[in-house]
Amino acid sequence: MMGHMDAAADTHRIVLLRHGETEWSRTGQHTGATDIELTERGRQQAAAVGPVLQGLDLRDPLVVSSPRQRALDTAQLAGLSVDREWDAVTEWDYGDYEGLTTPQIREDVPDWTVWTHPCPGGEQTDHILGRADLVLSVARSQLSQRDVVIVGHGHFSRVLIARWLDLPVVEGRRFAMSPASFTLLGFEHGDTPQVLQHNYSREP
Repeated sequence: MMGHMDAAADTHRIVLLRHGETEWSRTGQHTGATDIELTERGRQQAAAVGPVLQGLDLRDPLVVSSPRQRALDTAQLAGLSVDREWDAVTEWDYGDYEGLTTPQIREDVPDWTVWTHPCPGGEQTDHILGRADLVLSVARSQLSQRDVVIVGHGHFSRVLIARWLDLPVVEGRRFAMSPASFTLLGFEHGDTPQVLQHNYSREP
């Protein structure tokens, strides 16, 4: 798996890094705006992935982070220096479903998923699409000069992967994103967007 890291050695890349474990991610509670801290295991996960990121040989990376503490702490523990905190890379706004698990939500809305059903009082798919496309447009504008690292969250990172591949938001459901894992985005032959490496983590 590590051998794929050099697949785009001649082009700059985007790294999507999810924050480490929190108590709510451990229990499956939807965590959007709630500013919850990393667990001790989450801190260990973030520190463990740092040397792997160093192995990517990132070139003058622009590091953009969600302003949530769990993302900022993950960046620091992974050895990254954040250049910009940006609200555009925060997690999906779950509205009334904040703090609830999928089984709890399905007690009232059978078969509910964030990908296929609304979040009352929260963010809807069209807004998520626009936000993801904005983030990728800004990131892509930097790739002629340097690599870009985006430190953020599970669902929104999965949306970024889908949109990088020109897929609709709903197809983010097909990409897992574990705590303190990263996905490497780049190009085939310098012009076709592709996923170079996905959901890589290093357990402490």
